[in-house]
Amino acid sequence: MIRLAISKGRILEQAIDILNKINITCKYNPLSTRKLIIPTNNAQLEIVIIKATDVPLYIDSGKVDLGIVGIDTLLENSATNHYRLADLKISKCKLVVAGKPAMKYFNNMKVATKYPNAAKNYFEEAGLQCSILKLYGSIELATVLGLSDFIVDIVESGKTLKENNLKEYDKIADISSLLIANKVSYKLKKTKIDALVSKVLNNGK
Repeated sequence: MIRLAISKGRILEQAIDILNKINITCKYNPLSTRKLIIPTNNAQLEIVIIKATDVPLYIDSGKVDLGIVGIDTLLENSATNHYRLADLKISKCKLVVAGKPAMKYFNNMKVATKYPNAAKNYFEEAGLQCSILKLYGSIELATVLGLSDFIVDIVESGKTLKENNLKEYDKIADISSLLIANKVSYKLKKTKIDALVSKVLNNGK
């Protein structure tokens, strides 16, 4: 049995589309059911619905064999007991630094973000000290109201930044969703996992 964890939200919708293309269907609709472990028409595969930030923990602990999770989540998490098997090229976006126009970086600036580790690492590598403010809501509001000097956030089209008179300054990383595997699970179930990965990458051909 292989357990595949998929993070909730947009990744889940697009991941289910990928599975459908390789003729794997869930016995309950993952987008509406309250079940957290969902059997599929493949007796050797179960889908586990998990909050994005928890996927690396479940994978690294070995409770789940495979996971589909965004690069942003992996950037923020220190878990390393997994292999990155494939970039599924879904839920594409980017992690950026943004702020009001005509701003410049400076030491001890305030940076608001949902990604404190990624933000801290980025500015440290640039040789800049900053105070990180971890927020959970609309990050853009922090700079608009002057709570922070800059923000680090996920951007898709950039429309939200423009509508709030904010400017993108730097791109920290391109973001998409990866298929990852627990290291021990991969060794023990390599043939089955490789067969699944091959189907995914070749759209079931």
